[in-house]
Formats: sequence, C-alpha cells, structure tokens
Amino acid sequence: MSDNRVIIFDTTLRDGEQSPGASMTKDEKLRIAKALEKMRVDVIEAGFAIASPGDFESVKSIADTIKDSTVCSLSRALDADIDRAGEALVNANSGRIHTFIATSPIHMKYKLQMDPNKVVEQAVYAVKRARNLIDDVEFSLEDASRSELDFMCRIIEQVIDAGARTINIPDTVGYAVPEEFGHTIGQLIERIPNADKAIFSVHCHNDLGLAVANSLSAVANGARQIECTINGLGERAGNASLEEVVMAIRTRKDILGLETGIDTTQIVPASRLVSGVTGFPVQPNKAIVGANAFAHESGIHQDGVLKHRETYEIMTAQDVGWNTNKMVLGKHSGRAAFRSRLEELGTTFNTDAELNAAFARFKDLADKKHEIFDEDLQALVSDTRSEAYNEKFRLSSLKVTSQTGETPVAEIVVMVDNEEVKATSAGSGPVDAAYQAIESIVATEASLELYSVNAITSGTDSQGEVTVRLEKGGRIVNGLGADTDIVIASAKAYLNAANLLLSDVEKAHPQV
Repeated sequence: MSDNRVIIFDTTLRDGEQSPGASMTKDEKLRIAKALEKMRVDVIEAGFAIASPGDFESVKSIADTIKDSTVCSLSRALDADIDRAGEALVNANSGRIHTFIATSPIHMKYKLQMDPNKVVEQAVYAVKRARNLIDDVEFSLEDASRSELDFMCRIIEQVIDAGARTINIPDTVGYAVPEEFGHTIGQLIERIPNADKAIFSVHCHNDLGLAVANSLSAVANGARQIECTINGLGERAGNASLEEVVMAIRTRKDILGLETGIDTTQIVPASRLVSGVTGFPVQPNKAIVGANAFAHESGIHQDGVLKHRETYEIMTAQDVGWNTNKMVLGKHSGRAAFRSRLEELGTTFNTDAELNAAFARFKDLADKKHEIFDEDLQALVSDTRSEAYNEKFRLSSLKVTSQTGETPVAEIVVMVDNEEVKATSAGSGPVDAAYQAIESIVATEASLELYSVNAITSGTDSQGEVTVRLEKGGRIVNGLGADTDIVIASAKAYLNAANLLLSDVEKAHPQV
C-alpha cells in the first residue's frame, strides 16, 4: 500500500448502531455490509461480538460472507471479549480483532479504577491474547484526546511490541479541535520509537461538529486510517461521516496529497440503505448525500452552473452515485426480475416464503405507484422483514375519518398473536387518532419521542417512510413503516416500534 493511501474503516454496524433506537437485525446488517463491500470499504467493523448472542451471530454471518473487505469485531481488553471476537471471525477471509482500554486520567480513575501501570499491563496482555487468535489486531486508547501524551507514548510503544498492527487514537467525547488533534498525532508518530511498525488511525466523534475536520487534520499529520460511518451515524452527535471524509480527500488532493480506494459512485445508494434500515433520515442540506447537496435555487447560481458547472460545483452528482435513482421495475415485472434487481442491491432471500411475501408487497405497491425505484425496493424489503421478525402485532386494516370542523376518528384492526383485536379512537389528527387506537390495543405505555415522515422518492405517489421512536424505562426503539398512504405508514411504524419495545432483545453497551 502506498504511503499516501488512507484506509477507510467503517463502523456503521457497530458505533453507528449505538445511536438511540438504531439497532439492526442480522439480515439488515448483512445487507449493509454487502453495500460497504461493493463500495470497496477497507475494513468493516461488524459489531461487538460479546454484547449479545444476536451481535455475535451478526459478526459471524458477515465474516462468513464478506470476501473483499476486512471484517472486524470490537472487544474490551478482557479474555471473554477477545475469545468471543475470535470465535466470530474464525471463518473470515480477512479478520481483525479491535481491542481497547481507556487511557485518560478521568477514565482510569473513575471508570476502570485501575492505576496507569495496570492499564498498560492489561493492554499488552489483551493484544498478545488477540494475536494468538488472529494476525490483524487493532488497539484503541479510549478517550485519547483527554489522555496525557507521555502516557500514550508509553502504552502505544508497548502494544506495538506486543503485536498490534493498527493504533487507533479516538476522540471519544468529541473534545478535540483540528490543530490540536493533528499536532497530537504528529507528536505520537515522531516520539514513539517503533511507530513505523503500525498504522495510526483516528476515530472522531462529532459533539462539536469537528469530527471530519479532526480526521482530516490527523491524516495530514501522518495517520493513515480513518474510522467513520455512513451518514455520520453514531451515538450522541455521531461520528465522522464517511462520505464527507472520502470526498474531501478526493476533491482536495491538491492540498492533502492523499487517496482512498472507495468507489464513490456507491456512496448515495449506501446512504439511502442505511437511512432506510435505521430509520434515521438524511437532512436535506447534508453534505454529499442530502437531497439539496447538488440543488441550485439562486438564479445566479443556476445560470453559472448551466454555462459552466465548475462555477458553483466542486464535484458532480454522478461522482457520488446520484445517477443511480432510475426506474427499475414496474407493474408487469415478474418474480425473477424482482429477485434479480434486489440481488444487485445486495439483498437475498433466505426462503421462498420470504421472497413471496416481498413480491406480494411489490405487486401491491405497483398498483398504487407506476414508477418503482431502488429506494422503494429497499424500503419494501425492510418493511417486510420488520414484520417477519416481530409478528406479535400486525396491522390488518385501518379506517380514518377526517374532515374540516370534525374530530378525526380511527377504526383499526390489529392481529395480536394471529387473533383480530379491534379498537376505535378519536384524536387531534388522523395519525394521532390511529395511534390512540393502537395504544389501546398494544398497551406499551411508552412515550413518543420522535415522529418523522420522509418521502422515499419524488412525486405525489411517492411512498412515505415513517420513523417512530418510543421510550420506556430508559429503553429506546425506532419503528419503521412505509406506504403510499402516510396514515397507514404511520400505523405500521408504531406497531413495528411496539413489537421491538416488547421483545426480549437487549444489547450491551461496549463502554459499560
């Protein structure tokens, strides 16, 4: 690998999933992993294998399937974590264990309750144990941006000697600023005697809106791996955004002198897939992947772009994959064409029953919507699979009466464990009436934290994708629903969230 090549390490499936309510099923994770592989992401952090049986199975499934990217599992510096990660990665074509321990004074004192010498000893032990299982080991210094430089030099030198190939310097709490962070990276590489034996990496959080800037400052000072997520997904304010990092490196090669191996035309399709699966819509003015990223409203801008694109555009929409939004299927398309197109999008069906259920939904959608786009297909599959995994509550029928000057009323029939349950309720609007009726049946007693509607494609016949976030007793879930009728999509989303909320699936947090 050339010295100017930056490794792109995607952690959408691990750190991105720590966004409140962004948990994904194994099949959804595999779909995203395939999209990342198609994008030529170097390293895919597939999860935190010891967090739960579901996370282990997800990491294992991705490791068993993905061939062109390195598949990574996170682990604390603990025997059980490291062994579980190794077990999940045993069949990986290229696997990596990513182990970490906190190194800031505040974390060592209050969270770990360990003195610095013990932290160094534990880090070295963890790296050696991981190297006994796999050749490729990454070590992270949690809360590095608030750690003491001398201590970081000491622990990094020893873990490199122990066999760590990649050293990750995370800005765990999003505290750093670019000049300071870049200087820290440069100092570490300069001062550590064996720094040339490892690749230095950065993992920046966006609490101050500086994650991308800090990452670019780091690579300008010698780091050669950036850890990032699609759409900047992640807990709190999120992580460095993959699409922004990659396109900044590509567009400003004159300044940075760096490159990545990413197929940038896959950026927008991956962004839309992640948005659809997680229920986190992309804001219209989001750089690179937002709906307005290449739109020009101002007359002077429009005139300039028409005369010469470079007057107001520094990259083309086609560079990042906006040209992929083409009609692919219609009312008369058959099952084979439907399956083939979804396979091209990275989606396969485990059983004929699953294919048949999705194809039936496709036919229903084609009766309502003449032009079926890739985004419609991805939403349709997510909608079908959310029901397949969580079948306690399922929408059977919904009738809403809403007119000027009258209180809206919803009449709903929900299948509860395959038995019909009916309810009628009034509300301040048609969606509120539907939700009051649903809650009288499902009785979650949860608070509604978020209700969001997104048009999947353009046009008045577009499917609406609704995200509902429910919270109960500190547990947060996102429910998704899609339909050309917004009220029906809203009902599906609430029922999806209720199913998730009442399920027994729990995830451990890797920093607990």
